[in-house]
Amino acid sequence: QVQLVESGGGLVQPGGSLSVSCAASGFTFGSYAMGWFRQAPGKGRMFVAVINWSGTNRYYADSVKGRFTISRNNAANTVTLRMNSLKPEDTAVYFCAKSLGSDALVLADFTSWGQGTQVTVSS
Repeated sequence: QVQLVESGGGLVQPGGSLSVSCAASGFTFGSYAMGWFRQAPGKGRMFVAVINWSGTNRYYADSVKGRFTISRNNAANTVTLRMNSLKPEDTAVYFCAKSLGSDALVLADFTSWGQGTQVTVSS
C-alpha cells in the first residue's frame, strides 16, 4: 500500500531556511505527481507546491512562490520541499501527498497523505 513518511520539520527563526522530505513506498513513484500541502492551527489543509512525474512542471501557491522549491528524486523515491525566507505565517503541519495521476494539474487528485511534519517559524 502507499506509504508516505515526512521528515525534517522543526523550529526555525523568521528569515531562516528548512527542508522537509518525504520518503515514498508501495507504488511506482516515478509515475505519479507528488505534492506538499500544509495545515495551520484552526485552518484547513492548503496547497503549497506540486510537481509532475518527471519534475519538469512545478506549481506553487502564491504565498510561497519565490521562497519555496519542490523537487523530486525518482531514483530514491523522495520528494523534498526547500523553504527559504520563512515567515511566522508558514507555521503549519506539512503533508506529503501523492496524486492519482502523473500530471500535477488537479489538486483534488492528491488523495494519499503522509502523517505530516510540524514546521514552526518563531523567534
